[in-house]
Amino acid sequence: MTERHKLIAGLRAAWRDEMASALNYRALAERETNPDRRAILQRLAEAEDKHAVNWAAQLRAMGVEPGEYAESAAERLRRWTLVQSGTDTAVVKLEAAEQGADAMYGKLIPIAPNEAVRKQLLDTQREEKSHSIVLNEMVGGAAAAQRKLDKILGAEKWHVTGGGWIGQAIYGANDGLGSAFGVVSGIAGATHVDAKWVLLSGIATALASALSMGSGAYLATKSEREVYQAEIDRERHEIETNPAEEREEMALFYQLKGFSPEESHKMADKLAEQPEHLLKTLVHEELGLSERAFPNPWRSAVSATLSTASGAFIPVIPFFFLSGTEALICSFIISTAAHFAVGAAKVIVTGRSWLKSGTEMTLVGLGEALVTYGIGLLIAPMLH
Repeated sequence: MTERHKLIAGLRAAWRDEMASALNYRALAERETNPDRRAILQRLAEAEDKHAVNWAAQLRAMGVEPGEYAESAAERLRRWTLVQSGTDTAVVKLEAAEQGADAMYGKLIPIAPNEAVRKQLLDTQREEKSHSIVLNEMVGGAAAAQRKLDKILGAEKWHVTGGGWIGQAIYGANDGLGSAFGVVSGIAGATHVDAKWVLLSGIATALASALSMGSGAYLATKSEREVYQAEIDRERHEIETNPAEEREEMALFYQLKGFSPEESHKMADKLAEQPEHLLKTLVHEELGLSERAFPNPWRSAVSATLSTASGAFIPVIPFFFLSGTEALICSFIISTAAHFAVGAAKVIVTGRSWLKSGTEMTLVGLGEALVTYGIGLLIAPMLH
């Protein structure tokens, strides 16, 4: 199937889905007794109508007539069942459908024939994400309160610094220590504890692990910030090109937090007087993103590099001063102690029992060392 045929098939499916979604929202709105929730469902239906009109027009522009929308008996039965389940249950199902629509548009974007169609697909995908968030908030209850609390905690500075670079340092030390301990044990078993080979392999492992962890931490953090900035730029464009719709969207979020429609519109209008504040608030509400949630890439890289190098260097230290079995036993003792210390330090991030965490990591480290030492003994005859 050519990309044109894939795009046509995808747009046909999108057109039908949007038409069906509009009918679902209207059917729920008719039975909804809460006026605020009814208004939200009607607006969502209107948004889905707009999407359906856009895809019908795009199909016609490609020389394809979408035809008249006709529901099957199965589709009518599904909608009836959805409505009878009650608004809250129906909203959960519709949220899953919105997430499915988001994924569907994600597949169509790469095969868009031109920038205009690609932009239309991107804009619709972003709106579907917003619908999903609106529906998620609409359910309410303890789960919604927990989600809001998670968002607040995720944006607080202590959690970024405490669980960010400190956590990265702990896990870097964990990774470096585990890797080097395994390599040292394996090489010791394979070479009958030849100190020069253990030193060479241990130092090489420490360097490679440190550079790998550091570069990985830098690229991962940098990519997160780039994605954040791209979302900011897209939202800024939406505010510049369609400010009324963005204010309406902000008002909708305030309504879902318990404010009346009048209060919500006043607050959204007040926020719109400062476009940058409106921008940050919309990005946070729609996507759950906060600029403070992204640590500095260089700090992450340095933290990961140094902590991994420190952890990986521990099992090698005895081989600078000792040799043979004596060096191996000493390495085994200090590496075991280091495993327990690093495991216990994880309590800073995880909040678990330090004794349980330290013991768990010690057992894992010992198991790894025994396995690699055994493998080394097995391949020793091959090395003569």
